[in-house]
Amino acid sequence: MDAIVQQALVGAALNVRARAHAPYSRFLVGAAVLTASDEIIAGCNVENSSYGLTICAERAAVCAAVAAGHKQLVAIAVATSGGHSPCGACRQVLSEFGSAMEVLLIDADNPAGIRRTTLDKLLPDQFTL
Repeated sequence: MDAIVQQALVGAALNVRARAHAPYSRFLVGAAVLTASDEIIAGCNVENSSYGLTICAERAAVCAAVAAGHKQLVAIAVATSGGHSPCGACRQVLSEFGSAMEVLLIDADNPAGIRRTTLDKLLPDQFTL
């Protein structure tokens, strides 16, 4: 991924993070996926008072991409305070659409410090049918 695309992907994740609905945990998360056709689609976490119904930012971005007709994802940027990686459920959902995708972990408090990894490294034994 070139620097301009990376900057746009990171910017989208940081921008959508500000729209997260996290009144219970106050843990704001923004995610942006890069499709195989170079489109960037973002999503944020949406909490619910029944915690099990909370939608993670990564899955929100994936669902928005699928709704827009994209089923191949090549990268995701995730922005949190502290630069945390996606939860296990999100890792598995992401693997459905690009098991080798690049993952950029952004600390929203220090956006210049981006950690790079791949989904294969985060979820080495992905479930498949």
